[in-house]
Amino acid sequence: MTTDTPTKSPEAAPEPPAGTAPVRKRIPQGHKRLLTRRDRLTLGFMAGLPTILHVALVWVTALASILLAFTSWNGIGFDSIQWVGLENFKELFTNNPQFWPAVEHNVIWFVVLIAIPTPLGLFLAVQLDKKIRFSRVYQTAFFLPVVLSMAVIGFVWQLVYNPDTGLINSVIGANKPGHYIDWIGDPDLNLWAILIAASWRHTGYMMILYLAGLKGVDPSLREASALDGASEWQTFKNVIFPVLRPTNTVVLVVTIIEALRAFDLVFVFNKGAEGTELLSILVTNNIIGESSRIGYGSAIAVVLLLISLIVIIPYLVSTFRKERRA
Repeated sequence: MTTDTPTKSPEAAPEPPAGTAPVRKRIPQGHKRLLTRRDRLTLGFMAGLPTILHVALVWVTALASILLAFTSWNGIGFDSIQWVGLENFKELFTNNPQFWPAVEHNVIWFVVLIAIPTPLGLFLAVQLDKKIRFSRVYQTAFFLPVVLSMAVIGFVWQLVYNPDTGLINSVIGANKPGHYIDWIGDPDLNLWAILIAASWRHTGYMMILYLAGLKGVDPSLREASALDGASEWQTFKNVIFPVLRPTNTVVLVVTIIEALRAFDLVFVFNKGAEGTELLSILVTNNIIGESSRIGYGSAIAVVLLLISLIVIIPYLVSTFRKERRA
């Protein structure tokens, strides 16, 4: 006895209504282009324009300064450029009475910044790292001078040092005739007065750097030191401060650069005259002064560049070595 099993015939696909286009299935495509031509042009403009400006304003001018250091040029016409070799450097090291005092002042600038505002910034960072009340308010107050431009800081401190109505002379009673203290005009005082203003700003800068370093310290190190019975000072000296070695390196490099590039604060006070000469001031006075000596000013700029590279290159080498080891 045989049974017939009904077989299902494939049903025909329903026909689309009249007047409508058939629906096509989407075929998966390969890798789609993520950026359109307009996007590439926009990105090229955004990346290319800053690159061109950086090369033109930084690298080209730096190379031009190095070449001009071996020439004599008054800045009027390129036909007046004369090759003099090392004459500018010989005159700079032997016949310029302002060069070595300027170097000395830059060294003093560095020593003061590393000796006073740097430890003070570290002290403030340690106190603020304890999560005291209103720590954000204190951070803002101490960091505010860093946000201000050096020119504004110079104008503010000029008011403080004013012989007649200044804050300091008014407090110590030196604003009377015959008792004036000229903080800016006295060659024995003006450099130290300017350094106080520079230290006021540098303290906030150091505070932020050290505060960032303290935030990266492992809390377990503090807990282990406390369990061992170490005091707060012993914990900082033997545990926290050694961990801040990378931060200390950055602080040292930043302080050296700040000491070498010091210009605007001194220029606002007295244009680098009467005992406040700096290398940057000498560069400016020789390039854009009344008797423009662009070749000679470029030679001073090259000396300043070489001093900066002596500091920066070892820092970069050590940083790259650490990255390779990591």
